[in-house]
Amino acid sequence: MVSDLEVGQRPLLLLIGSSARRGREFILRAVAPRYRLWLLQPAGVSWEEPYVVGNTVVDNTDHEALVAAAREVAAEHEVAGVFCYDEGLVWPAASVSAALGVPGNSPEAIAACRDKNATRVALAEAGVPQPVSVGVYDLDGALAAAEQIGYPVVVKPRGLAGSMGVKLARDPSEVADAYAAATAITYPGVPVFDMSVLVEEYVDGPEISVDAVFHDGRFVPLALARKQVGFDPFFEETGHVVDAGDPLLTDPELLEALERAHKALGFHTGVTHTEFRLGSRGPRLLEVNARLGGDSIPYLGYLATGVDIALAAADVAAGVVPDTTPKHRRVAAVAFLYPERDTRVDQVTVHEDNLGPHIHEATAMADPGATLKLPPRGYIARYGRIIAVADTVDEVTEALKDPTALVELTGTPVEVTA
Repeated sequence: MVSDLEVGQRPLLLLIGSSARRGREFILRAVAPRYRLWLLQPAGVSWEEPYVVGNTVVDNTDHEALVAAAREVAAEHEVAGVFCYDEGLVWPAASVSAALGVPGNSPEAIAACRDKNATRVALAEAGVPQPVSVGVYDLDGALAAAEQIGYPVVVKPRGLAGSMGVKLARDPSEVADAYAAATAITYPGVPVFDMSVLVEEYVDGPEISVDAVFHDGRFVPLALARKQVGFDPFFEETGHVVDAGDPLLTDPELLEALERAHKALGFHTGVTHTEFRLGSRGPRLLEVNARLGGDSIPYLGYLATGVDIALAAADVAAGVVPDTTPKHRRVAAVAFLYPERDTRVDQVTVHEDNLGPHIHEATAMADPGATLKLPPRGYIARYGRIIAVADTVDEVTEALKDPTALVELTGTPVEVTA
């Protein structure tokens, strides 16, 4: 593959889904100059057109159909690997890499990451510190589990990500509300479980995530993001800070938990997004996502360190050793803007004249006519995104202290329905 690069013939990766342009275009922008991308998804090519060399229209949540479509491409082109960063598609993507015999993890390993209960079982057997967790089939089971664990508890869907449907419950009445929220939300490609909800111990302390690359029997943490959440008792993610000099990047306890968790799950090739809470008794692993982090975290890592995490994920998918050497040490942060109430968007305006020297990017995230619903009626209802880059955490914090002066929402409140 290196020789292909040297003679100008870029290796071909099968791209399983492209996701939303505003949140994921930076990935294709980073990867396309080095790799040819063949897109497999239910719809034809749209915004991805500048980045792909071909496409196949297929239901990419259907393992058998996706493997058949991939084999057709492989019969005509040499395929170096399979590339996927969509939470709902990483499992079928693993079936493709296994079928084609290209680098990747077994479908069973990816399924264990996708299924939060399977993750808990594997980590418990490996002795990885994590919250107490009980899977339940119904509300009565959730109430019994909460009494067993002790309040407060966290109630979450077994198969979702991005904090969707996750809620804190401080008493039995709140467990009922949390159970309803956890069972009300679905996501394309997510398997449906009979035991669909987990009730877990609430771990106090801040939440972090680690995007790390795994290859050739070793792993390298590339970006550690300190998460900001809002909309209590939900855990909606409202921002992240990535500091290239964060001391937790070399914390022995955290790194040991990271390594042991991935070995327990059988994950050895690719980039993962692993979430922890830093409790009073040390870090507790919340979940392992077999993909690049969302919320622009890989891009923040690139801005903070110069290491392109998206490209590292593509390299490993192609069997190429990624470049993980930091080029600089800075701090990058993102703030997401939400309406104060459920709102139908009239206009989102970026006030370019108000952007200070540390603002790297300010972007509208919602189009006119869109309806933004807050938890539990909706999730990730963002109308704006602002990224700041500076030399210190204090500088990016100051740059983002008044985000509504940078991106303004004009809209009409909508009636809240149960």
